[in-house]
Amino acid sequence: MEKPVICRIKEIIEESPTVKTFIIDKDFDFKPGQFAMLWLPGVDEKPFGFSSKNSFSVARVGNFTKKMHELKEGDIIGVRGPYGTYFEPMGDKVLAVAGGIGAAPIVTAVEEFSKQGVEITTILGARSKEELLFLDRFKKSGRLEICTDDGSFGFKGFTTEKMKEILKEERFDLIITCGPEIMMKKVVDIANEYNIPVQVSMERYMKCGIGICGQCCVDDEGLCVCKDGPVFWGDKLKFIKEFGKYKRDASGKKIYY
Repeated sequence: MEKPVICRIKEIIEESPTVKTFIIDKDFDFKPGQFAMLWLPGVDEKPFGFSSKNSFSVARVGNFTKKMHELKEGDIIGVRGPYGTYFEPMGDKVLAVAGGIGAAPIVTAVEEFSKQGVEITTILGARSKEELLFLDRFKKSGRLEICTDDGSFGFKGFTTEKMKEILKEERFDLIITCGPEIMMKKVVDIANEYNIPVQVSMERYMKCGIGICGQCCVDDEGLCVCKDGPVFWGDKLKFIKEFGKYKRDASGKKIYY
């Protein structure tokens, strides 16, 4: 297993009340949707998707991310990666559906696709206006439709409701999505209804990040999210029995959505 690259934090951006972006002093040659294992000396190592070649956006949800949010400019972290599969463009017109912190890998994908001349529509969702992420970056890469659960900005409702509205009027060659798994399951179901290929970025508990420990294996085919994913095509998802139903914690216990 490769050693982490020791990086210094150059800048910390408060994106929302719960999300911070950590800009580091080294660039990584990643593809949109890939992740790295971030190491906090004396704490732990956890997977995070790249939000640019030299940054990671972290939502405060547990002990590790709480420690990340306590870091200051000038502090060091270890970075191991990039790892995993990535979003691949297909056709001329792509619909991206992002929810919450899932906006981080999606924004890198739409930026890359846009550079390649692909027409992008992004549906971006969050609980409220203050939780919306990367608005300027999404707007520069194509059309942006915003949804908030509380109606404080844009469409009041879920991204999947807006997705159904759009698909009644327009045809897309590909759909990509990242966000809460319940949302992504609905995105996949709708994509299948309209017979549109779909790519999904899944999240599972990881330890090694390179397919050795088996911690992130999914039922029933034994695919490793770190190696066979995190980005899966819809046809592979058919073999992942647990998708949209449950995940496993560090002990292997099923946690139902």
